[in-house]
Amino acid sequence: MASTREYVEFVAGQLSGAGAITYRKLFGEYGLYCDGKFFGTVEENQLYLKVTEAGRRLLPDAEIASPHEGSNLLTVEEVEDREFLAKLVRETCGELPAPKPKKPKVPKKKKA
Repeated sequence: MASTREYVEFVAGQLSGAGAITYRKLFGEYGLYCDGKFFGTVEENQLYLKVTEAGRRLLPDAEIASPHEGSNLLTVEEVEDREFLAKLVRETCGELPAPKPKKPKVPKKKKA
């Protein structure tokens, strides 16, 4: 079952205290970004975060799951506590590398 847009919007709202939260379709589900930095996903209406020391410290009992092939992500079961989620995302993102700068688009040459 794919995630519903309503659930993704709810989660993004719950995380909004961490910074500018955005999401986009990814792997047929949704990727989550904070201030442009990719930090997690919503898959099958479940929140997952990249594994970091902060995540392991703040969610010591969290299961590490592979919601899609090649992934190892922390499962976030509780999405009601906005303050905790904001702290979790801020600290997780603080340990992640900055996003790579996008290459400028080169205009296509018109055929004569």
